[in-house]
Amino acid sequence: MALSHTRAQQEWHDTYRALALSRPRRATELRRRLLALSIRIHWHPLWSTPPGRTPAARVELRQRTGGGRRTVGAA
Repeated sequence: MALSHTRAQQEWHDTYRALALSRPRRATELRRRLLALSIRIHWHPLWSTPPGRTPAARVELRQRTGGGRRTVGAA
């Protein structure tokens, strides 16, 4: 079953956080998963816009999936 773009983005963030841990378990597997997800996300039609432009939908997606997490009380 193919992952939706939103789910792939969420899994990318989860995998990245797992790799950021000190001495992560299954590091090679996590790196491979991160690479595969990066490729899937990069080639998704949502990202195919002219260079230098960032559609609001992309920003919103990254914020929803954890790429733009803010701490409580942040402006």
